[in-house]
Amino acid sequence: MSPQNIVVFDLETQRDFAEVGGRSGLALMGVSVGVTYSYRDNRFRHYFEHELDRLVEELRQSDLVVGFNVRHFDYHVLQPYTDFPLHTLPTLDILEHVHRALGFRVKLDTLAKHTLGITKGGNGLLALRWWRTGQLDLLRDYCQQDVEITRRLYEFGRDNGYLVYWDNRLNRPARVYVSW
Repeated sequence: MSPQNIVVFDLETQRDFAEVGGRSGLALMGVSVGVTYSYRDNRFRHYFEHELDRLVEELRQSDLVVGFNVRHFDYHVLQPYTDFPLHTLPTLDILEHVHRALGFRVKLDTLAKHTLGITKGGNGLLALRWWRTGQLDLLRDYCQQDVEITRRLYEFGRDNGYLVYWDNRLNRPARVYVSW
């Protein structure tokens, strides 16, 4: 029986790696916005920094959290905002599955382009600029787009048993098989 309350999750940060001393400083990056999509409610939710307790509660109430690099990035960035051990949440990390199958990391945008035929409408550095200039609507929409892409990749992998990436060695698209 599959979980009933699946929540797809992504967040954007207030700082970049250079500002926090690299990957060891994830807890110092700060959350600018978090976005979820709930299968149970069939809706997106947006959480800015002052609302992160509600975001954590939504994640805690889920049967499964789906994300892209959520275990090794998002949870570490969000952890300073809660005493709840986020790493204990039931989680399906798409990047983790792809990395385990291929032996290397693949970008969300690469999987989206070759699996779904779509591309992202920005990047993390642009999201930082929107945060710093107070363009919170653009920031929120960008993060929501990432959640939508992650949701669609999850569904494609669930329904078809594979995702598609660009194989640089073969110089063509290739399948990576997944099981979730």
